[in-house]
Amino acid sequence: MTGVRVLGRTVDDETRCVHYATPLDVIAIRFACCGEYYPCHLCHAECADHPAEQWPREQRDREAILCGVCSSELTIERYLTVDACPNCSAAFNPGCRLHSAYYFQA
Repeated sequence: MTGVRVLGRTVDDETRCVHYATPLDVIAIRFACCGEYYPCHLCHAECADHPAEQWPREQRDREAILCGVCSSELTIERYLTVDACPNCSAAFNPGCRLHSAYYFQA
């Protein structure tokens, strides 16, 4: 991973954390409230000094997803339409879609 700062209780250099550490858990999300990358909503809740905010739907063109394998940044829109990193082909956890409401407005 490059020098992009990822906060939270990460367990490796591919942004896995103590909450989500399967081979497919290789993304970090830039939170709309603070502009900081965290591996997951639980890491943000534990480490940030403020409540999380969702990205507004009209800002889905913002780069807010970090691939922990190659350090590419994806727009929210792009991330929501792929199953793997468009740059390095690292597979993303399909279960993350179940948590999208924590990060993005519907």
